[in-house]
Order: sequence, then structure tokens, then C-alpha cells
Amino acid sequence: MDLILQLLFTGIGIGAVYALVALGFVLIFRATNVVNFAQGEFSMVAAYLMVVFSVDLGWPYWLSFLIALAGMALLGIFFNLGVYYPLRHRTYLPVIIATIGASILLSNSVLAIYGPQPQVLQGWFDTPGIQLGPVYLDSQYLLIIGVTIFLVFFNFWFFEKTLLGKKLQATSQDKEMASLLGISVSTMIMITFIYSAVLGGLAGILVAPVLFVSIQMGSTIALKAFAATIIGGFGDVAGAIVGGLALGVIETFGAAYVSVPYKDGFAFLVLIAFLIFRPQGIFGERVAEKA
Repeated sequence: MDLILQLLFTGIGIGAVYALVALGFVLIFRATNVVNFAQGEFSMVAAYLMVVFSVDLGWPYWLSFLIALAGMALLGIFFNLGVYYPLRHRTYLPVIIATIGASILLSNSVLAIYGPQPQVLQGWFDTPGIQLGPVYLDSQYLLIIGVTIFLVFFNFWFFEKTLLGKKLQATSQDKEMASLLGISVSTMIMITFIYSAVLGGLAGILVAPVLFVSIQMGSTIALKAFAATIIGGFGDVAGAIVGGLALGVIETFGAAYVSVPYKDGFAFLVLIAFLIFRPQGIFGERVAEKA
């Protein structure tokens, strides 16, 4: 039982990172009806920005954190203007291909600038963690879980209680009707890209002290987060959170009881099972086609 509780805590911590990136996938999909396959690279870029500011330049951690998030917001603006906006009137396929190309460009740009050597980023807290009975609570995992819980409640408040959140929802549901009601659709999509870039960057910064900061970390996180969105129900915010947490727990228990080298494969085994038996996901609704 002690091992199960420890694995559950670790799995929820890792799953929370997947949930944050998956939430970025969902927000972009609901706003533009396309999948942003560069979402994982947002996490990688933010982690490298933290390394540059806090490690290489020696700036205070909190200042490096704020500047890195500001950089991600700026990247979200450039990404919207340079990748999505020129193709906004095309079908979804050219936009998806463009996001894949942008992800390759981001990863290779970081590789050319910083090199292939993985980097180490310190955590926010000096203390490594606390012992609570039989379970050791790592401080970084506690931070990840705490930030995820806060963002879940913040998203609910923002989208349900604020005027800007309601405008974003209206834009995601029907762009033409939102435009007729006086909502600036292009501005709402811009805000969505900024928010998703910041979410992806936040996930990368949070998980960087747990993992090595490397070029490959973005694609790994993105694949798991993409699987989480499908498992939870593509386009559903609650599904992204639940799918990410479930995936982290399944992966952790699979690594502990089955095989560590194949731990990345468990997520995709679960994904295949959902695609076969429940392709709409946990919270998705089955859509019937009329004859």
C-alpha cells in the first residue's frame, strides 16, 4: 500500500503536466478547429528560456520565470500571426502541416543556438520535499499539482464568470455568429494562442527540474498530452485534465509493475484501446450521421 500511494502521487504529478499541455491543445482546437502540434515545443522553449535566464545569466528565479512566461506570450503572438493567420481561410490540413513545420523549426532553432547537450534546471524550492507517513512528497511534484488545481479553478472562473471568457467561448462555438455580435474573432483567437503558449510554457518550466531540459522533451510531452486529449474527449476541457492525470498514473504504475523501458508505450496502448472501444473519449459524445 505504501508503494501504491507513492506511485499514485508521482503519477498525478506527471499527469498534471500532461493535463496543462493538453489544455492548450483543447483551447486551440476549440478556437480554430485545428490541432497545434507545436504545443509541446512551447514547453521546451520555455524550459530553455529558464535555463538561459536563471542559470546562464544568474538572474533571480522568480524574475526568470516571469520573463520566460512573457517570452512565451510573445511567441504565441508570433505563432498566430506567422502560422495560423495566413492560413485562416484554408482547410484544417494546411494549418496542421504548418504547425508541424513550426514545431520542427522551433526545435532545430534551439538545437542550433544552444546545442544538443541536456541542461539541468533547479526547482523553485530549496527543500527537496516532505515525508507524510509512508509517502514522500517531492516539493516539485507538489508545486505541479498545486498549480494545476489552481488553473482548473481559474479556467472555470474565467470562462464562466468573465465577459472575456464568454467571448472566447462564443468564438470557439461559432465564429460567424460571434462576429455578427460584434466580437473581434481575430483578437479572441490571438488571446487563445497567447494563453495556450503560456500554458505550454508553464508546463515545461514546472517539469524541467524533474526531467533534463532537452530538445526532445517537447515532443515527448506533446505526444502524451495529445493522447490525453483523445482519451478525455477531444475538445473537452474537463476531458483534457482527467485524461492527462489518468495517463500519468497509468504510465507510472506500468513502469513500476511491468517495465520501465516501455513506460512510454503504456500511454499509447491505452490510446489504442480507447480508439477501438470508445473513440469519443471519456467525456465525448457519440455523434450519429444522418442517412
